[in-house]
Amino acid sequence: MSRPLIAILRGITPDQAALAAEVLIDAGVTKIEVPLNSPDPFDSIKAMTTAFGQDALIGAGTVLSPDDAGRVAQVGGQLVVSPNCDQRVIVATKIAGMQSWPGVMTPTEGFAALKAGADGLKIFPASIVGPAGIKAFRAVLPQTTLLYAVGGAGPENFKEWLDATADGFGIGSALYQPGMTIADLRACAQHIVSAFDEASS
Repeated sequence: MSRPLIAILRGITPDQAALAAEVLIDAGVTKIEVPLNSPDPFDSIKAMTTAFGQDALIGAGTVLSPDDAGRVAQVGGQLVVSPNCDQRVIVATKIAGMQSWPGVMTPTEGFAALKAGADGLKIFPASIVGPAGIKAFRAVLPQTTLLYAVGGAGPENFKEWLDATADGFGIGSALYQPGMTIADLRACAQHIVSAFDEASS
């Protein structure tokens, strides 16, 4: 079963990438981003998409320019996530046939992102917006808008966010930190999936 969780593998290296993707997919996390401020991020994305591009939605995070969005597509990526709302990046992402998830913190940014073609909105940093902020977003945005809480949302408070109508989550340091073993990643992924399943049941 696929869950609305995006794994954020900031700092992963190409030699670990495919194995990490395999572990995440096995645990039930089938959306994976490699932030572009990681070492050799395009090599990591290519390693993952070559091995598991049919099994998961794999792409890049911290995408700040249309050129970088184009490079994600060139290595087989299907997902572009940004910390900000740059309409040029959204348009370039959609032209390349990928999913676009820009970061927004206000309804104004949210509407601009949707107008440019975003597939969903990354509420970031979620810790500042809070569950009450998600409810306020929901009151004015189109009903079908997907809202993912990122930064401050995790296994300890999934239920609070889901009750506030969040659709999903991006999980970074609670799931992956550079240097951790594959066994540690597997344990973290299983814990997060089980916490999500419990919160959403």
